[in-house]
Amino acid sequence: MRLTTAILKKVASEMGATVLIEPEAELIGHITFKNGKKTVFNNTRLNINGFGSSHLAQDKGFSNYFLHQLGYRVTEGKTFFNEKICAKIPNPRNIYDGWDYAQELGLPVIVKPLNLSLGILVTKVYDKSEYYEVAEKIFNIHPGLIVERFYSGNDFRILALDNQVIAAYQRIPLSVTGDGKSTILQLLLTKREQLLKTREKILIDVEDFRILQKLQKQNLTCDSVLANNTVVYLLDNANLSSGGDSVDFTDTIHPDFEKLAINITKDMGLRLAGVDILTTDITQPLVDYTLLEINSAPGLAHYAFLGDKQTQKVENLYRLILQALEKE
Repeated sequence: MRLTTAILKKVASEMGATVLIEPEAELIGHITFKNGKKTVFNNTRLNINGFGSSHLAQDKGFSNYFLHQLGYRVTEGKTFFNEKICAKIPNPRNIYDGWDYAQELGLPVIVKPLNLSLGILVTKVYDKSEYYEVAEKIFNIHPGLIVERFYSGNDFRILALDNQVIAAYQRIPLSVTGDGKSTILQLLLTKREQLLKTREKILIDVEDFRILQKLQKQNLTCDSVLANNTVVYLLDNANLSSGGDSVDFTDTIHPDFEKLAINITKDMGLRLAGVDILTTDITQPLVDYTLLEINSAPGLAHYAFLGDKQTQKVENLYRLILQALEKE
């Protein structure tokens, strides 16, 4: 059984609720509490957040607009659309306008799909050919993309529920560590195999154009042999589903960042959210940050796989959510 589903089933059963799980995908469940109230879940999507707020959070362009108006330091960027969408909207912005805007921001820029998750096709773009390559790949599967200014910093996710922070962790991009004899390709294949033993879904494609570009910029290829303990990063985005690593900061996060995440969650009309920010150090008082995005259905399986302590935090979170839903 998938980890998220298993945790929800365990917690609900401990509360005396009856749980039905769709047996084929094991993603969708129906819960009947002891008081007769009912709720459903679809993987990480529970009824804790309102539909309107959840839907808004999914759209990175719209949510960025409102978060900026509310005074938060969001990424600077614009949305652009395929020809089909451009033909329907009053102020069309197409793939060519996106390149003009990228030059206006100053290269490199980040180009990513408008409403997709898991770090799919999120790319750091350095020139015109790279821009059009990723933009066309995005438009092959999705009608919209975002061109954003590139910001440096460490990538953190802060998980907030109502007035408390449940977890905080740094996300580190996919990397391999040399052993003095294996090629980068061999190291990557080994890492993917190891991750698949502990994580439910890993999107590591050894032929990913982003990995090849990242290696080229470091004067490396898939056949390069790395010296012992040499670390090479293979992607720029730090999504755990893309093979990234994580470091837990829950016990050391500074109250300033706790307050920031709680306020962002509330201001977006959400009760539960994963708040993704770039900053130097979340253990120190807040000086500067960049809000990357807010996720209304944060996936926690990868975090839970860090260890028993993290699994217990995820269980506690889902217990609080189910208790709230039971009382509503």
